[in-house]
Amino acid sequence: MRKLFQFLHIENVAAIIFVSPFVIGLIAFLAIPMGMSLYYAFSRFDIISPPTFAGLENFRRMTSDAQLWQSVRVTFQFVVLSVPLRLAFALGVAMLLFKSTKMMGIYRAMYYLPSMLGGSVAVAILWRRLFFVTGTFNNVILEAVGLNRGFPWLADERTAIWTLILLSVWQFGSSMLIFLAGLKQIPETYYEAASIDGAGKIFTFFRITFPLITPTIFFNLIMQTIGGFLTFNSAFIITGGGPLGSTNFFALYMYNQTFVFHNAGYAAALAWFMLGLLAIVAGILFGTKRFWVYEGGFS
Repeated sequence: MRKLFQFLHIENVAAIIFVSPFVIGLIAFLAIPMGMSLYYAFSRFDIISPPTFAGLENFRRMTSDAQLWQSVRVTFQFVVLSVPLRLAFALGVAMLLFKSTKMMGIYRAMYYLPSMLGGSVAVAILWRRLFFVTGTFNNVILEAVGLNRGFPWLADERTAIWTLILLSVWQFGSSMLIFLAGLKQIPETYYEAASIDGAGKIFTFFRITFPLITPTIFFNLIMQTIGGFLTFNSAFIITGGGPLGSTNFFALYMYNQTFVFHNAGYAAALAWFMLGLLAIVAGILFGTKRFWVYEGGFS
């Protein structure tokens, strides 16, 4: 009893009160749903009827599901194309906004704004209208240079995914802010020494800036890669997965299996498959880290 009273000291009670919302949220919104999802992955479950145990049936079904592997291929294509473009664009803008001026805070906020709005339904609808046959891109931008041919950007399987890639690149704000933080960590003395030695901007970037910012690039690469694999809103609202499945991303395919075809058990198995796939991709990226990420620190 004495130990119990000692544990219930006012400081311990205060700590428990402050920590409990996080612990409760972790259990209620992460641990329990993950446990239920794992159980559903080994069950037949159509949302309406109670789940029944089915063993490895859902995982065996994946091996012969052609639409699944098409969605995996399309998702990889989206990630491989959009993530490097997004990071390159974010780093370029971060370097432009690196210098401090009176208006720089406003500029940074304006460039960050697309990341706050980019995942919203309203922006997805606006993006869809932009690339309609009679949309702004054809009737205003291409018309201004005499190239308007009324091309169906969203209805052509060769170009539909590129409209989503452009939207992803447009949402570069979060990566840009992280790059700005990384650039501020580089000692100014390095640039002063390079300037005294007569080094140009290109030499300075590739010999000083880029090597020292590679840890930040790696962090952004991991986060944006995970986000790319989980892309849903843009494909769901703008293209609906079409045309001919060219934008049927994995998250969208999993959603359709759950709420359109009522194969919630199969969708749960797909979720665990995606978790394993992300673990493999992250493992490969971490395996390459020692070859190009500088971890020597600043001296």
